[in-house]
Amino acid sequence: MAIPRLMACFVLSFSFESISTNNPRIEWKKIKNGIPSYVYFQNRIAGDLEHRAQLREPANIMIFNATRSDTAEYRCEVAAIDDQRDFDEILIMKPVVPRCSVPEAVTVGTSTELRCLENEGFPAPQYRWFHNSEELPQESKNSPKLVNASYSINPDTGGLKFRRVKKEDAGEYYCQAKNDAGQAQCPSQMMEVSTTGQHRTRVLNTPMQMRDIFATSPHSSFDSGDGGRDETKARAKNCYG
Repeated sequence: MAIPRLMACFVLSFSFESISTNNPRIEWKKIKNGIPSYVYFQNRIAGDLEHRAQLREPANIMIFNATRSDTAEYRCEVAAIDDQRDFDEILIMKPVVPRCSVPEAVTVGTSTELRCLENEGFPAPQYRWFHNSEELPQESKNSPKLVNASYSINPDTGGLKFRRVKKEDAGEYYCQAKNDAGQAQCPSQMMEVSTTGQHRTRVLNTPMQMRDIFATSPHSSFDSGDGGRDETKARAKNCYG
């Protein structure tokens, strides 16, 4: 059975309906990195949600001011005499603006790589690259318009690699990180292509902060740093009202 996925907002609810037994024992667990911890146990909220969550009938957990640290799989266990049911939920998080690295200037015939990194979204995002506002297919050979191009995109790591840069590869580039919760993209950056010249790489950390890195190598460099019927149902209020 597919596990429901919930988008994190200021107030978030996990719930299930049609409890088929009277006075069942209800437990909620948070499972992060494979390690379980109690969220609701022995009729009270526990753990790091002790002062940020409430149990509401019949067995809803309301998390107030959800943060990225709440990202995890949540499991509800309902038990009574001769009957036990388990329900799983996953809290997902929208990506933040990715950090992008685009060469400011490259030389025809050299190889180079554009990089994109986002590490706060859950599940991990897939990456897409755009050139002059048009999405690039993962392989240049997959597009008749790009038959003379020589690049490939890794959607898992965010890398856009050019084996041999051509003059027509010049233009504006930006990257988009996307998962089931939403998407985010970095501002576009210009890449110039010349027959000769110094290779320069621009690294964009945030939309408001930029720094230039100058390298003498023809290849860019980047440091990422850093008994009844039971049904599951998930509800989340819009983050902005």
